Amino acid sequence: MDEGLLSLRVLARLLDYPSAELLAASPELIALIQGETRWPAPLRAELSHWCDELAGSELLDLEEAYVEMFDRGRAVSLLLFEHVHGESRDRGQAMVNLLAEYAAAGFQLDARELPDHLPLFLEYLSTRPEAEIGQWLGEIQPILALLGARLEERNSRYALVPHALLTLIGASDSIADLRPAASAEPPDNTPQALDAVWEEEAVRFEAQSDQDCSLQSAEGRRLAERKYQAIPQVIQVIPPSGP
Repeated sequence: MDEGLLSLRVLARLLDYPSAELLAASPELIALIQGETRWPAPLRAELSHWCDELAGSELLDLEEAYVEMFDRGRAVSLLLFEHVHGESRDRGQAMVNLLAEYAAAGFQLDARELPDHLPLFLEYLSTRPEAEIGQWLGEIQPILALLGARLEERNSRYALVPHALLTLIGASDSIADLRPAASAEPPDNTPQALDAVWEEEAVRFEAQSDQDCSLQSAEGRRLAERKYQAIPQVIQVIPPSGP
């Protein structure tokens, strides 16, 4: 594997739940970032500065900020299939299919995360050939663009991760296309919004199927209406450039 694609592991670490190991590995992460010439110098500088910030932060503060960002509401969920299938039955089959992909590649999972957790998925991609990486990043491009726009709207450093991923396939401009929609969305991480979701997701017993139950909620309908369609064209990882 091209050593430059170890950058996917860097992004996986940055996007995962903070740990003491992450903070201690800051110099190593920065070295890998600076060696990824597919990223322009300003992006490498931003990512490196973020690593420096993490190394100088209190772990408890980082953990609290992470939970506040990703565990309150669903708009910036790191579970890919939540953006694709919502709560429908299709999500379970998608999980099975992805697990089969992992197994066929000899990629072993522990029980800590679901298979569509984006940091875990990036770990998997870091083991694959460039052509396959390009294909997968192309298929999840709409999710990455929307996630990037929403994280930017929240002024989060985590927006750098989808931006860096899309840059690898020359598609970073797709985030800008979704900024107006992201800025117009009402926040889903406020106490009022979270209470409303709980109320709307109360199961009505007259539902005819599990899928009907999920679609009764406003959130379920919204996610179903945003049904993801794969991009048909072949997308490749851009080649490295000079430093």
